[in-house]
Amino acid sequence: MTRRQRRLVLIGSGLGVLGLAAGLMLFALKDAIVFFNSPTDVIEKHIAAGTRIRLGGLVKPGTLQRGESLNVRFEVTDGKSAIPVAFQGVLPDLFREGQGVIAEGALDPAGVFKADSVLAKHDERYMPKEVADALKKQGHWKDDTGKKN
Repeated sequence: MTRRQRRLVLIGSGLGVLGLAAGLMLFALKDAIVFFNSPTDVIEKHIAAGTRIRLGGLVKPGTLQRGESLNVRFEVTDGKSAIPVAFQGVLPDLFREGQGVIAEGALDPAGVFKADSVLAKHDERYMPKEVADALKKQGHWKDDTGKKN
């Protein structure tokens, strides 16, 4: 084998190993790559109680209930399905009914999502792409981009 052939075999082998490693890594992380699950996704995937996920959608109007010791209950909806959420802590300043939200936590056996953190949308025009896409798919998205106040 000439020097050039050895070098090409070495480079080809290295690229093959690198490609295989990348493929295995993506395969192992295929369920973890999703930024959030919509309520419909959670119901359709039959996500087991105790599995940590991110739940994204809109805070369903009329469902926000504040209790003692910073306990808060509300529902997250994508327009098709809704999941009740229980959270204990301080909510973001921009959190309100009808606005985009992503909650991190796990479902309990009763089907209530126990959130340990809640993220609200940034301003009146910002919405995470995944939330916007899910809402567009359900027909609940109003695109006001480019309109001046």
